[in-house]
Amino acid sequence: MAHIRQAAVAGAFYPADKEQLKLMIKHYLNEALQDQKVPKAIIAPHAGYIYSGPIAATAYVRLKQLSQSINRVILIGPSHRVGFRGLALSTASQFVTPLGNITVDTDAVKQLAELAFVDYIDQAHELEHSLEVHLPFLQSVLQAFSLIPVVAGDATAEQVCQVLELFWGQANTLIVISSDLSHFHDYETAKTLDKKTSERFEHLQYEKIDGHSACGCVPVSGLLALARKNKLQLKTIDLRNSGDTAGSGDKSRVVGYGAYVIE
Repeated sequence: MAHIRQAAVAGAFYPADKEQLKLMIKHYLNEALQDQKVPKAIIAPHAGYIYSGPIAATAYVRLKQLSQSINRVILIGPSHRVGFRGLALSTASQFVTPLGNITVDTDAVKQLAELAFVDYIDQAHELEHSLEVHLPFLQSVLQAFSLIPVVAGDATAEQVCQVLELFWGQANTLIVISSDLSHFHDYETAKTLDKKTSERFEHLQYEKIDGHSACGCVPVSGLLALARKNKLQLKTIDLRNSGDTAGSGDKSRVVGYGAYVIE
């Protein structure tokens, strides 16, 4: 019997109701400014939608105009619950959200499993939100796509770069890296720290990125290593924190969020 990865954080990080979820994402996308340049890769946050949804939308809205030409997404996010070395794949043939089922590109997953630092670890995917929260956005902006889901554990930038290189030259494939920024500083401190982190992202200084500056530092570093190797430019398109977006307006302990693109 085929393994299907069920939604784990629907009703917590985003609405479990299909129509409510569609309306929320539509609102975020409508509020975001659309750019004519379609990204090849994006970095976007993975918190609850009321906190990070508006920032994520600034990256996802750029995919709309070429939604038919992108039919595969490799999505890499950090592990929050399970510790392991390397990168973790899922044996699931589908990932489910309230918006429907997404087919996993099992052939590409098998190809990745041949790498020495990559393995199937379903436990790493079961409750992980860093991938899941991106799926409804992808379902809302792309016509149809298959998914290559990867959870990053204790891995090097070079290892993540090696994985991304397998798909970089393929025009139909989008790279999505999942990461938030600083955690639980006061508002002004977070703004200062996250601005510095974003500058390091833009200068592709992945050696200077750690878990304090970006919780998805492992997959982010891999993308920055790929960009440096190929002389690509990464651009910041949004930089805010939960003090800007959350309804409570609490600015004493905020979490930073940024959206970035490689075009």
